Amino acid sequence: MPIKNRLAEMHDEITGWRRHLHAHPELLFDVEETAAFVGERLKEIGVDTITPGIGRTGIVATIKGRTDTKGRVIGLRADMDALPIHEATGLDYASTVEGKMHACGHDGHTSMLLGAAKYLAETRNFDGTAVLIFQPAEEGGAGGLEMCQDGMMDRWGIQEVYGMHNMPGMPVGEFAIRPGALLASSDEFEITVTGKGGHAAAPHDAVDTTLVASQIVVTLQSVVARTVDPIKRVVLTVGTFETDSVASNVIAHTARLRGTVRTLDPEYRAIAEERVRRIAEDTASAFGAKAEMTWTPGYPATVNTPDETAFAAEAAKAVSGSVNDATDPIMPSEDFAYMLEERPGAYIFIGNGDTAMCHHPEYNFDDEAIPAGCSWYAEVIERRMPAA
Repeated sequence: MPIKNRLAEMHDEITGWRRHLHAHPELLFDVEETAAFVGERLKEIGVDTITPGIGRTGIVATIKGRTDTKGRVIGLRADMDALPIHEATGLDYASTVEGKMHACGHDGHTSMLLGAAKYLAETRNFDGTAVLIFQPAEEGGAGGLEMCQDGMMDRWGIQEVYGMHNMPGMPVGEFAIRPGALLASSDEFEITVTGKGGHAAAPHDAVDTTLVASQIVVTLQSVVARTVDPIKRVVLTVGTFETDSVASNVIAHTARLRGTVRTLDPEYRAIAEERVRRIAEDTASAFGAKAEMTWTPGYPATVNTPDETAFAAEAAKAVSGSVNDATDPIMPSEDFAYMLEERPGAYIFIGNGDTAMCHHPEYNFDDEAIPAGCSWYAEVIERRMPAA
């Protein structure tokens, strides 16, 4: 694997950064210590500018190449936040914060971008400006959207943007990418069913919300089975079902359902919302109950632009010798999507080996992937903006 030699030399140092971040996880926008750590490393590295406070707690830094004859500006993004999960790895650098854990590898992403930054600041073997984006609140907070709303793309003149995520189950250091939709949009719904509570021994005097809500759950499965084109992908899952009673001899007065809808096509986001609402309201009405639905739009689909995807794949081949064609998109979501809505670019997967899946309490980022990940970030800059 033709890893850049300097990055191979820095492997232990970058691993140390990664394990420090792993031991000190922070959530959403509350990543002050993480951002401070990133800022200190960037100062030591000698980047040209460091701007904190973008998207509340995000950081944007710049590195200028030896020349700038064409005014090219390329953005590289890493996410910094952790998850509200109790770690169960037993590692000697495990989370020191109860109930918080880097269970998705953002500690690895941040460290790899820092490693690439150190290499690029030392060599500056490119023509243009590299913009380093350290983002908070990827895990449900839409930090990427807030950074864009703060004017990041225009303020730094970013022309293209690239990001990376580790993928358990893929060989360590290998890459996979596809043009078009790579990850799904993610919307959430909440349905509140109101009936008439009563005694379990007298159901004829009540309107049983548990029964009504159960019918809604079953009928919602028809949204995908009978509304969506079979060659398209939509996932609808009801994740929570609760009532206002915990007694076995009580018919609950209200029941509440919460769920998520994942799609790859914008048209199905609108169709799914309309169908979920109609099924909830009409099913409840048929039983003499009432249903109210709240729909909360989430991240859009992550859509790689064709030319930039082909280029990202070339950079990956330069690092690993080959790149897998991720022919099928997957249904998790990612708020890098907001950056791709503002600028052309691409999102790529890097293999994390035979580890627990992301968001699992035994997950851990594989430090052996660090040299390849750093090299890909650096290759994107050097290849896309070759030295004059």
